[in-house]
Amino acid sequence: MATPKIAIVTDWLTNMGGAERVVLAAHEAFPDAPIYTSVYTPEAMPDFDDLDIRTTWLQDLPYSLRKLHKFFPILRVRAFKKLDLSEFDIILSFSSAEAKQVRKTRPGQIHICYCHTPIRYYWSHYAQYKKDPGFGKLNWLIRLAIPLTVPALKKADYEAAQAIDVFIANSTEVQKRIKRYYQRASTVIHPPVDMNRFEPTRLRGDYYVALGRQVPYKRIDLAVAAATQLGIQLRVYGNGSEHQRLVAMAGPTVEFFSNRGGDASDLAVATALCGTKGYLFPAEEDFGIVQVEALAAGAPVIAYAKGGALDIIQDGESGILFKHQTVASLVAAIKKAEQTTFLPGTLRRKAKRFDKGLFITKIHKIVSDQLTD
Repeated sequence: MATPKIAIVTDWLTNMGGAERVVLAAHEAFPDAPIYTSVYTPEAMPDFDDLDIRTTWLQDLPYSLRKLHKFFPILRVRAFKKLDLSEFDIILSFSSAEAKQVRKTRPGQIHICYCHTPIRYYWSHYAQYKKDPGFGKLNWLIRLAIPLTVPALKKADYEAAQAIDVFIANSTEVQKRIKRYYQRASTVIHPPVDMNRFEPTRLRGDYYVALGRQVPYKRIDLAVAAATQLGIQLRVYGNGSEHQRLVAMAGPTVEFFSNRGGDASDLAVATALCGTKGYLFPAEEDFGIVQVEALAAGAPVIAYAKGGALDIIQDGESGILFKHQTVASLVAAIKKAEQTTFLPGTLRRKAKRFDKGLFITKIHKIVSDQLTD
């Protein structure tokens, strides 16, 4: 049997994060597969420099418009539908947005979707996004647009989901959402972590870490408020629409690192995690790959007990789970963590079940199973 031709499709490639690392691991599994995406910002994605990246017509927009691509889900739907993937036997999409809209155009093609989540702002978190879309000064405009545009987009997303042959969920929480919103079954394969990026130190520093996009649903404000109240050292990495608000509310023990205001590079973040006494994770995430990265770096995770955290953290063993998304609940969890002994070597071993090699093996099996059915 001839080797199947595989295409990898992802929503966009504009900044590095957990979803982008999953795409890199998929490419490592299938190195001959080109990567299709709506828009691509090469200067922000050095890890993709030598890969075969193919973009939609949205890439031809002026840069000032292209960088606002997240405002245009309708255009992304159209752009992905127009992609001609007829030369490929397997379409492997990685999506939390519109990449799943790509079409099979000939008999025998198979579309496997690795779903990070059904689109949050249509389904699971519609009310939250309508209240605070996370676009700063433009929130008023997005609030007006949401009820006008979402019903049709939601219908298109559901229809695209019905055309997918195999769903993979990145966590048990996302598996439940795929069943609830798309009425589809799925197999859970957790996102991969490159364990080699982290070398935990046995002697830990006297600081905590919080990191990620500084947008409302990440709830980094809880970490900043809790650290300020307790007077503990906190290093915050990242940027976003909430950045100035977070800086304004922070006490003297909270330090910020961003691309514009200090070193928030991958190396700096990895170094910080390898020495921190704990990682604060107050968000409800679909999975939250950075929690696994913290464990790989030998750091316990203090996490909100919902979403993907329940797949990763065992309360009292690999971290502390707190039940309410409030400052008081997080403060109590930090105090509990301070009284608990966590061994960096043990935490790193717990992260190994998310190792990249296991992810690659499982993705290979899903694809080979489809070819032999």
